[in-house]
Amino acid sequence: MTAKIYKPARTAMQSGSAKTKNWLLEFEPEEPRSVEPLMGWTSSGDMKQQIKLRFATKDEAIAYAERNGIAYQVYEPHDAATKVLSYSDNFKVSRIGQWTH
Repeated sequence: MTAKIYKPARTAMQSGSAKTKNWLLEFEPEEPRSVEPLMGWTSSGDMKQQIKLRFATKDEAIAYAERNGIAYQVYEPHDAATKVLSYSDNFKVSRIGQWTH
């Protein structure tokens, strides 16, 4: 029973930072998924895959895992390089490159 502790990244549909402030503890799958022959659904008998525990800090998540004897692996988040621009920057005189319609 291994768990991974990570801070989730933004999805492609997000421009804000919703659901990215907490640290998650998720269990790694212990058995592979299988295709159910009648309906073709993908299923697994491992119920721990459905558990996602949220923590405010990385230290809280690590303390929880150690307190409960769970082997864990921590994945550090990558900082996204964001460039803050305003709408008026599109029309400033010192703009590099031509402004086209």
